[in-house]
Amino acid sequence: MPVTRRKFIATTAAAAMLNPLASLAKPKFKAAEGFSLKILATNWGFNGNWDAFCEKAKTPGYDGVEVWLPAENDRRPFLEATAKHGLSFGFLCGSGESDFGKHFAQFEKMLTDAVAMRPLYFNCHSGRDWFDFEQNRKFIDLGLDVAKSSGVPVYHETHRGRIMFAAHVTRRFMEAYPGLRLTLDISHWCNVHESLLGDQAETVELALSRTDHIHARIGHAEGPQVNDPRAPEWDSAVKAHFAWWDKVVQRKAAEGKPMTILTEFGPPTYLPTVPYTFQPLADQWGINVHMLKTLRERYKL
Repeated sequence: MPVTRRKFIATTAAAAMLNPLASLAKPKFKAAEGFSLKILATNWGFNGNWDAFCEKAKTPGYDGVEVWLPAENDRRPFLEATAKHGLSFGFLCGSGESDFGKHFAQFEKMLTDAVAMRPLYFNCHSGRDWFDFEQNRKFIDLGLDVAKSSGVPVYHETHRGRIMFAAHVTRRFMEAYPGLRLTLDISHWCNVHESLLGDQAETVELALSRTDHIHARIGHAEGPQVNDPRAPEWDSAVKAHFAWWDKVVQRKAAEGKPMTILTEFGPPTYLPTVPYTFQPLADQWGINVHMLKTLRERYKL
């Protein structure tokens, strides 16, 4: 039976009332002195200049931005824009090289070049999933050395295609390196393992204990990003992700340590599109701002 305009509007209105983000129970926790929360915006999918992006991020209330380390000739405009709009920043660092030697050299240069810019942290797309264990551990050794010498935290992201692409693989590195710190983008693991990870609870708990930064994107068993987390059909995925994030924030608050979160819903084709038209099924920026407001309210002390 075809869906009429009136029926579609009624269905949409009913769905809005079932928005899983709106129905989440707020966790109760106390924060020790020193705890802070910064929520950052991604420029993924934004095509304007640094000033325009920073203005757009500042308007809804972001505390900062996370971007790939700018090219050398683009760093001053970036620093001027973030300073102008009062925004903190973290850097993504990584390499797309297939050859291990070239890959590691590029990664090392990015980390060491960016130290002088004093970001909040480095979020690393470290290594490759198909580099062997001994090759990939060199990225962790380097990160530990850079963090120790510079005072800038170095986090390795749980990202497909990288060292930490799967829960069981990451566990091996966590057990080998007590000092390993993570950016938790657990949406990737949901996709890799085709589940909400109920059968790997112990490994997930270990990862949560090592997490200092979160990429707040919601994945599901068949993909790293739901089309819109406000849609009621994603209730179980939304609740699973927030339950994981709650534990990280509660731990950081109890320890009195700073916490950062990036809202990272991406553009097409991370965001599903209508066939033949390439039109996104939802508004990427609108979703990220909704996540910002949800996270701000949820973790407000």
